[in-house]
Amino acid sequence: MLHGRASMRPDDVAFTFTEYADDPAGVAETVTWSQLSRRTANVARVLARHGSAGDRAVILAPQGLEYILAFLGSMQAGMIAVPLPLPHRGSNHDRVSAVFTDTTPAVVLTTSAVAGDVGAYVDEARMQIAPTIVTVDTLDLDGTPSDDEPAVAAGEAPDIAYLQYSSGSTRLPTGVMISHRNLQSNYEQLMRSFFAVPHIRSTAELTIVSWLPFYHDMGLVLGVCAPILGGHPAKLTSPVAFLENPSRWVRALAENPQAFSAAPNFAFELAARKTRDSDLAGLDLGGVLGIINGAERVNPATLERFADRFAHFNFRDNMLRPSYGLAEATVFVASGIYRESADEARFDSNELSAGRVARRTTGGTALVNYTLPQAPTVRIVDVETNRECAPDVVGEIWVHGENVAAGYWSRPADEQQCFGATLADPSPGTPAGPWLRTGDLGFVHGGELFIVGRIKDLLIIRGRNHYPEDIEATVQGITRGRVAAISVPENSTEKLVTVIELKKSAEPDADATRWLSEVKSDITSAISNAHGLNVEDLVLVPPGSIPTTTSGKVRRSACVDHYRQDQFDRLDA
Repeated sequence: MLHGRASMRPDDVAFTFTEYADDPAGVAETVTWSQLSRRTANVARVLARHGSAGDRAVILAPQGLEYILAFLGSMQAGMIAVPLPLPHRGSNHDRVSAVFTDTTPAVVLTTSAVAGDVGAYVDEARMQIAPTIVTVDTLDLDGTPSDDEPAVAAGEAPDIAYLQYSSGSTRLPTGVMISHRNLQSNYEQLMRSFFAVPHIRSTAELTIVSWLPFYHDMGLVLGVCAPILGGHPAKLTSPVAFLENPSRWVRALAENPQAFSAAPNFAFELAARKTRDSDLAGLDLGGVLGIINGAERVNPATLERFADRFAHFNFRDNMLRPSYGLAEATVFVASGIYRESADEARFDSNELSAGRVARRTTGGTALVNYTLPQAPTVRIVDVETNRECAPDVVGEIWVHGENVAAGYWSRPADEQQCFGATLADPSPGTPAGPWLRTGDLGFVHGGELFIVGRIKDLLIIRGRNHYPEDIEATVQGITRGRVAAISVPENSTEKLVTVIELKKSAEPDADATRWLSEVKSDITSAISNAHGLNVEDLVLVPPGSIPTTTSGKVRRSACVDHYRQDQFDRLDA
C-alpha cells in the first residue's frame, strides 16, 4: 500500500510531525509518499544485514517520524515489529527487559538522541545474543541503494506484522500477535462503522490528527497504519505536546480539513478545561468528521461537557464517537454516535451488580450506548455455561472476526485461554467459534451494546458486586480528576478505598484544611447516596500520584499495593 501511494502520488505529503520541545509554536517536519517509500526501503536494507525474515525488531525511540520509519522498515525487511514506549529516565526497566526476554530481538531501532540509554536497557536485559542497535536518524535514508546491498525480504515475510504489547497493568507484558490480515480487516471494519453514517457524505479530504503514542494500539493504527491504508495525510505530535498544552489538539482539529482523531476519556476532560476561547480565535470546528473516545471507559458526562464547551465554535455533538475495542481484536470492536438530545441511558446500579438490567430515568449508573456491529460479530455470553445471554442480562463480551488475533507471542496454552473459545448451542447464524473472550462485562438493551466494566476489576464489598468505574465516575463528577476505586483486604473482609487526585489548594493552611474536609464530605455523601456504600478511607493525593499504564489506564492492583505499603503522599497528612 505504501509503495503504491508513492507511485501514484509521489509529491503529496503523507505525514507531518510537529515538535514543541524547542519552540512553543511548534516545528513541523513533513515527509511525502515517495520520501517515505524510499526511506522505508533504505531502513529495511540495513536491517536485512542484521537479521532474517521472522526475526523481531524492537522499536525504542521518541515519538517522531523516525519511529514510523522504524516500524515500516521492520515490516519491509520481513521482520516482526515490536513497538515499545521509551522508559523515562530513572524509571523501572523491568517491562523493557521482560519484552526483550520474550522476543529475543535481532535488532533494536532507536535514534541517536537516546541511543546511550537504549544501549543501557539492552545491557540490563542480559540476553545471550545481544541485538544490533540501529539509529534510524544516522542512516543514509535518501540514498540510492547499490546493486550489491542485501535484497529486502518479500515472499518469505511472516504473517505476523507486529506484536502489540500490553501495558502490563496486572501482569508481565504480553504481546498480541497482529497479522497483516488482522490489520487490514480491522481497518475496513473501522471505516464502515465510523463513516457509513448519514451525516458524513464524503471523506475525500479526510485528515488524521493524532497525538497518541505510536506504541499504543489506538495510536499505532490511527496515527501510522490508517493513513497508509486509506491514503490520508496525517498531522501528528506527541503525548507530551498534548499534556503540556491540550489546546494544541483542539486547534489541530480546527486547522485541518475533515479532521478525524481519537483520544482516551481523560483527554476530553483536559481539553475542555484547559482550552481558552482565545486559543481558538478565528477558528471553526464545523469541519471535524469525528473524534473517537476510547481506550478507557467513556463517561457520558465528559461527552456532554466537551460538546457544550466547543458548541460556539460550531462543534456538533454527533462528531463525538464513543468506541470500544482491545488489542486482542487489533484495536476496534464497536462504536456509537453521541447525541445530546437522546434520552440519557441510566440503569439501576444494584440490578447491574446482580447481573440484571433495569432502566431508570434518574440516578443509577449512566452508560454510553454502542451500535452492535455486523463485523466483527459480538455476543454477550454467560461465563458459567458459555451460552449466549438474553437481552438485558449482563455477561462477558465475546468477539468473532478476522480482526481477532491468533494469540499471545510465546505464551503457554494456559495463558491463551481468552482465544479460541467455543459457544454452547449458538443461535442461528452465530458461529460456534473461535471466539475472543474479552474479559469485559456488558449487555444488550434495546438492540444496542452497553459496557459496564472489567471482570477482574469487580469490587466485592460485603458480598455484593460493584463496578469500580461507577464509583470513580461519581467522584469525578465532583473532582474532575483521576480516581481509583479499590477494595483492600482487612480482617477477613474487604474495605472500599478511593484514591483521588486533587490539585493542591492555594489557600492558607487553615483554609486548605477546611477545603479538604469539605471535599471529603461531598465525596463520602455522593458515594453513599449513589451506591449505598460507606468509604472506609478517602486518599487525597496530588495529580500524577495514581499508577497508570502506558496508555493512561488506572492500575488498580498497583494502587492496592501502594495503599497497603503506605506509599501515597496524602494531601491531608
